[in-house]
Amino acid sequence: MQRDGPRMNQLNGAALPAAGLARAAADGSGVSAAAGGATSPAVSQVASQAASQAPNAAARAPGVQIEHLTVRYGTRTVLDDLSLTIRRGELLTVLGRSGCGKTTLLRFIAGFIEADGLTGSVAVAGRDLTHVPTHRRNLGLLFQSYALFPHLTVFENVAFGLRARRVSSRDIARRVADALKLVQLGDSGHVMPAQLSGGMQQRVALARALVIEPDVLLLDEPLSALDANLRASVRSELKALHERLPNLTIVCVTHDQDDALVLSDRTLLMRDGRIAQLGTPQELYDAPRDAYVARYLAAANLLPPNVAFAPGDPRRDERERLACIRPERLRIASPGVGPLHGTVMSVDWYGAVLSVQVLLDAAQREPTLVTMPRGHGMTPVKGTRVSLCYEADDVVLVHA
Repeated sequence: MQRDGPRMNQLNGAALPAAGLARAAADGSGVSAAAGGATSPAVSQVASQAASQAPNAAARAPGVQIEHLTVRYGTRTVLDDLSLTIRRGELLTVLGRSGCGKTTLLRFIAGFIEADGLTGSVAVAGRDLTHVPTHRRNLGLLFQSYALFPHLTVFENVAFGLRARRVSSRDIARRVADALKLVQLGDSGHVMPAQLSGGMQQRVALARALVIEPDVLLLDEPLSALDANLRASVRSELKALHERLPNLTIVCVTHDQDDALVLSDRTLLMRDGRIAQLGTPQELYDAPRDAYVARYLAAANLLPPNVAFAPGDPRRDERERLACIRPERLRIASPGVGPLHGTVMSVDWYGAVLSVQVLLDAAQREPTLVTMPRGHGMTPVKGTRVSLCYEADDVVLVHA
């Protein structure tokens, strides 16, 4: 019986689309077995062409494509009509306050979300995964809790996913060895997890996620359990790892602004289930869209435009936006030298940097923050009068 739909390659009453032929050719099952008969030269040619074209199409496709994603739990909307394209080979960090939806976004990509108000689609490497179960998505997952098996060696922890996929012992040995070398644990296969430091355990979990050769690596607060010094070290290792795997798409959820600034190709800042701003870390830092973005990524002074801009500057008459000046762009000078004048309220020492709060005469709602290298320029003293200097190009207008 003829069925409605696009024309298919027909063989012995069976229909196979080109994509199916490609999969059959790739997995070695054979077109004849799928069709239930002998393979004709024409079908073999189509299968060969489809198999050769499929990897190229996947390489051209975005790493992750999300369309019109909405997640609701009862009357609470967690994600609101969110669409996002993550380029293949990109490292995207997702930032935002607790409850903004960043972890829900990650869990949707992984296939963990079950909600009464779930709409939208997700594709990875050109393959629609919206209704594909988690274990068939070929994603690497690394969460806050590394979830290492305490009774298994490092080697067996890393090999776990490969054994579940029934990979041959010979391939397991090779791929685990390669993964451990990649995370600089090549000599630790025989060690038990309890004998490792927190940073080394994190690398074991990372190797386990990478050894399956995932299309996308998903990281949920991977550095949050580490102390400050170790966190900085592992952050650098993650960046170096991504440079060694330029085709691996990585999505990293974090609440730490330093993670976004150091790791990201691009940063997605979320607010109340929506995208507040998406761009490179430099774009979010130097050209924030609004006050929320400006102050989330780093400290920012928000002043009325008629205070920040000199007479004659057309931006001085702005009424809808605020003037944003980063603390490091301000310089402290003697009274009467700069355009802004005020009183030093506090001076805090942070090793190589001084953090100075100045209450401006023209903007007394909150102190203006100045950061300066210790030993450079005038050393401020609490209670003294000072001026603040800056360049007009250092000021950016942002929405309130």
